[in-house]
Amino acid sequence: MTESVEERHARLAAEVARHDALYYQADAPEVSDAEYDALRADLEALEAANPGLARASETVGADPGQGFAPVRHAAPMLSLANAFTEGDVAEFAARVRRFLNLPESAALALWAEPKVDGLSCALTYERGVLTRAATRGNGAEGEDITANV
Repeated sequence: MTESVEERHARLAAEVARHDALYYQADAPEVSDAEYDALRADLEALEAANPGLARASETVGADPGQGFAPVRHAAPMLSLANAFTEGDVAEFAARVRRFLNLPESAALALWAEPKVDGLSCALTYERGVLTRAATRGNGAEGEDITANV
């Protein structure tokens, strides 16, 4: 029996959410970055081809764990998109041109560098003094890690 689009979507979304929790909350990833990226790309492609599906791929990170005090971000902390192919970079450049109302032929200066894994956090300074450090968490709420920074 073949999987329906909705069933496949639910399965992929649950798998991505599971791996997000393992990575962000338990610090115990079970798959490589490449395997995770491929899984997430499958989910994004399925959602792009089926606009009626919920946008599970638009979630960022995972809900904060229980080890630190929760912190509400003043503005959402979003995730950067990956670009794996020349086509991905061309699509990104086209989106930038549209956003800036530039003609398609406008030259753009782009900078690319290898991705380095690490902690995404928001640092708040008041008069040059660090007053709060918070993890990205789920993008809306993170964890207060000020004492660890």
